[in-house]
Amino acid sequence: MKKILWILCAVVTLIIVTVIGDSFYMLDYSLAPDSNRTDRDSCFRQQFREYPESKEWVDSLQTKNALRDTFVVMPSGERHHAFFVNRGSKRTAIVVHGWRDCAIKYFWLARIYEHELGYNVILPELHGCGESEGEAIQMGWKDRLDVKHWMEIFKSDTMVVHGVSMGAATTMMLSGEEMPTDIKSLRFVEDCGYTSVWDEFSGQLKEQFGLPEFPLMYTTSLLCKLRYGWSFEEASALKQVKKCHYPMMFIHGNADTFVPTWMVHPLYKAKNDKKGIWVVEGAGHAQSYRVHKKRYIAALRLFHESQFNQQDDSTEHD
Repeated sequence: MKKILWILCAVVTLIIVTVIGDSFYMLDYSLAPDSNRTDRDSCFRQQFREYPESKEWVDSLQTKNALRDTFVVMPSGERHHAFFVNRGSKRTAIVVHGWRDCAIKYFWLARIYEHELGYNVILPELHGCGESEGEAIQMGWKDRLDVKHWMEIFKSDTMVVHGVSMGAATTMMLSGEEMPTDIKSLRFVEDCGYTSVWDEFSGQLKEQFGLPEFPLMYTTSLLCKLRYGWSFEEASALKQVKKCHYPMMFIHGNADTFVPTWMVHPLYKAKNDKKGIWVVEGAGHAQSYRVHKKRYIAALRLFHESQFNQQDDSTEHD
């Protein structure tokens, strides 16, 4: 009997140690910043290779000294970085990048807002991304408050927050907060954002490793709470969207497997009114603009020019 008990104790101990070790691995794998995150030259090369139209635009901005590095100290005491494209407009767009990315890789979107739509543009680099301080990525949850701080600094009459992937989740998580005062018109655009960190990570856990939610999702979420002050369960774009009272556009590729296309539908349903949706034919993750460039710009123009009443439900499907 003693031998059996010792064996059982050894097995249980091994399982516990394995789960704890796997939890640390999963958390570090998911939230570790890009080791080359400050390599601007590499980011510019990738941006110009994938979006050649960005190069002439960036060169023009630099010639006019209209592309500026901006550093601010966040309420947390950390120093964060953003690019500011100053057009001298009363309209300002905040463009929010994706997971383990930096602002430079989203100059294609900044170009649309500045060149095509006439906005000033702020491109903040989120906690632990680009040249912003931080030891771990926050998946949009605490980032929502950092983006709100950027809004307060660069507040203008008309504003839009437009995020892609993790930036889209950040945008939706922000949308449920109380907004800065004195903004006459405010809108949100989310492009391929996830419903919640829990849903995204559990999906990737199954997709990449063939593992179920239990027990690893629960232990890793608890570890995240202990180390970084937030849990996967609370980081919900879906819950925040339900509280949003501002117009919001939902964009998602119908061939997206990284943030599965199904996620856009409960998000869209959760938004009560003043909303639009475009499910983009043939687009993978964060590829909607690359697949349909002219239509993407036209869809944004239409959304920002639309007049929304209380019961408006503007829906577009590709």
